Amino acid sequence: MTLEMAVLNITPGNEKAFEAAMIKARPLIAATPGFRSLELRRCIEATNRYLLLVEWERLEDHTVKFRQSERYKEWRKLLHDSICRYCEQIGYESERGRCDQR
Repeated sequence: MTLEMAVLNITPGNEKAFEAAMIKARPLIAATPGFRSLELRRCIEATNRYLLLVEWERLEDHTVKFRQSERYKEWRKLLHDSICRYCEQIGYESERGRCDQR
């Protein structure tokens, strides 16, 4: 499993428009084979910054099946006008290096 993490800086004043666009855009990413979940969190200290967490079965589900699809083009149209810039976008493996005790 892969967890994709993106920190998004939204143009100040566009936060509500971005959140509304994300509601419309979510079904586009969710329709991708290998998609597992999406979580969006707004930063407390910088309210125009969001943490986007997307869980995939495999990295290729994100990089090939979604990013090379027509759904991604629509995703960009809905969301990218609100995004001022990406701070960081990185994929992580899950189930390795867990710190919780069992």
